[in-house]
Amino acid sequence: MTSNSLPDCLIATLPGPAYTDPAVFAQEQERIFEALWVCAVRAADLDVPGAFRTVQVGRENILVTRAGDGSVHAFFNVCRHRGARLCADAAGRVERAFRCPYHAWTYGLSGELVAAPNLTRMTGISRTGYGLVPVATRQWLGYVWVCLAPEPPPFDDVVGEVAARLGGAGAVERYDVAGLGLGRRIRYDVAANWKLIVENFMECYHCATIHPELTEVIPEFANGYAAQCFVGHGAAFDDGAKGFTVDGSEGLERLPGISPGQDRRYYAVTVRPQVFVNLVPDHVILHRLFPLAPDRTRVECDWLYLPHVVDSGQDLGRSVELFDRVNRQDFAACERCQPAMDSRTYATGGVLVPSEHHIGEFHDWVRARLSPGTPSDD
Repeated sequence: MTSNSLPDCLIATLPGPAYTDPAVFAQEQERIFEALWVCAVRAADLDVPGAFRTVQVGRENILVTRAGDGSVHAFFNVCRHRGARLCADAAGRVERAFRCPYHAWTYGLSGELVAAPNLTRMTGISRTGYGLVPVATRQWLGYVWVCLAPEPPPFDDVVGEVAARLGGAGAVERYDVAGLGLGRRIRYDVAANWKLIVENFMECYHCATIHPELTEVIPEFANGYAAQCFVGHGAAFDDGAKGFTVDGSEGLERLPGISPGQDRRYYAVTVRPQVFVNLVPDHVILHRLFPLAPDRTRVECDWLYLPHVVDSGQDLGRSVELFDRVNRQDFAACERCQPAMDSRTYATGGVLVPSEHHIGEFHDWVRARLSPGTPSDD
């Protein structure tokens, strides 16, 4: 059955090869992840000068570090001499500079070339001209966002889209996400295409089937019509639930900035291309997706609480366990779908029922980004 012959209640999905074809994945890396703003690292993880994190953004490995003056910088993790990877570790700290282990070219925390064997004998070498190649950075929600495009799109567009979906500029700011402390971080290695994960997060048609703990706390999700691309209205907790916990028990200390209307409600938004933000009265859950292959995606999920709650050593287990279970249930579902994307029966794709139709807008966005007429740095 073609999309032209579908009943009015159904719309077509992307075809199966969109989730498996290496050529499609390469286009997505170039035109989406290397062209748009990507949430790279949590700023507080760069706690002192010389602290660094490396992160895969599209096809490039990016080095993010804090300089001596407290500013944050990002660079392509490539030595300018012979192309060796400067930092092989995912995280660490250097004292004053990054030293290439191959030929000892050495770069300051702000990226300038500060030393190299026999450098004084080489004429005409600019220390800035041969410094590390910088990447644009912004900070928001306590995270460092990077964009590899030569002319990055306005970052205000990212913030504005989130505000519009959640009902106003103050909706997110009231949670003071940047001021929260990291209570738990869990990394998931998911054997599925990144789009399957985004699509899953954007709909709740599956919630009654695979999320019993979540629907106990938020009964609205059991009807399958909650569009999690943005739960802008705030999904209400069950009357019997005391908190957003795996058993509905009491949560932790309420965030002081939220309004009475935000209490006992769950808000969520997808920030394209790779961030999910979940807001509840006592904590914030933020997912970052890093596509590594057509059938592999690394997901980093942070649970954020008031700093003194984290420092006090209070038990966060019931709070973390609820969404950790949701994540594992979701990722198992995505991994169940991934092998069938190669099936001849899915070559032209599947269908979306009415409660999933908003996923079609995401598909349209992906198609537009991959269109030959779309500049890769738009």
